[in-house]
Amino acid sequence: MSWRGAWIGVVVLSLGCGGASTAPSTAGTSSPTLSPVPNASRLASDYTNEVVATMQTNSINRSRIDWTDFRGQVFQQAQGAQTIRDLFPAISLALALLDDHHSFYQAVGGGGLGNPRAPRCSASPVTVPPVPADIGYVRVEEFSSSVPGADREFADAIQAQIRSRDAANLAGWIVDVRSNRGGNMWPMVAGVGAVLGEGVAGYFVPPSGAPTAWSYQAGAALSGTSEIVRTSQPYVLRAAAPRVAVLTDNFVASSGEAVVVSFRARANTRSFGAATCGQSTANAPFRLSDGATLQLTTALMADRNRTAYGGSIAPDEALSDTDVVPRAIAWLRSQ
Repeated sequence: MSWRGAWIGVVVLSLGCGGASTAPSTAGTSSPTLSPVPNASRLASDYTNEVVATMQTNSINRSRIDWTDFRGQVFQQAQGAQTIRDLFPAISLALALLDDHHSFYQAVGGGGLGNPRAPRCSASPVTVPPVPADIGYVRVEEFSSSVPGADREFADAIQAQIRSRDAANLAGWIVDVRSNRGGNMWPMVAGVGAVLGEGVAGYFVPPSGAPTAWSYQAGAALSGTSEIVRTSQPYVLRAAAPRVAVLTDNFVASSGEAVVVSFRARANTRSFGAATCGQSTANAPFRLSDGATLQLTTALMADRNRTAYGGSIAPDEALSDTDVVPRAIAWLRSQ
């Protein structure tokens, strides 16, 4: 996966109230093991130790990785390195050895390293389909921006779709998540919340400790009790708790999968299409000493019933591109 693809595909755990744009946490300064990298500069050796220690302390797979072997492979790849950029092959190997398919590295000044084991997913291009007047339709596309206020604007744009399509006596709603590769889940959840409904929609489940719920409440997406993104003017559907058909394909990843998970186990909801890409996990940012950031996978996504995912999410009905919309409409009308 390209660097651009790696970034779009990430859902970042909220740290406090700032959402995906909040300042990254600082990596721990104490290393489980400190050892020199053969023939490397002091800078490169210390940085390699810092990267591996951060992974060992925070990775979702920390309890099942053989860290002696992990360290040995990474240090062998790093031998002779003099600069941090010389370490990129070793950092890439470390990302692969984490075996979470989602963690990545953001370098100082832009660029970085995607996950070498990220799933390679593809799907046909998606266009907004013609939908009859008795069916509501909202498309939830990918979103990633650090521009202040852009997340609210994106949530408002989704909500504007809902407002424009809402009408009396609808048979139900199509929520089209196809080809949503992710980015920032919070404006997606806030925007589609009027159709999703109030309350807990999913959980982040770490390898130890209590899960953190995500929810929609009165126009806002929340992580735990912290409001992350709020729409400008929360919209309320004419008919509460509608029947919903969720459309998915193999290009839906990470934050896109968070939207899919949000509708799982919801009453009067069914999904149609193809299985998602397989990054239904959450990353958290850890800042390194040079200002770079490790985005490490630290939790699985789980639905409102606490069923955990972590990989590809299969639809309730697997269908071809040509069949998915007609079948969704037929199901919505079958109540």
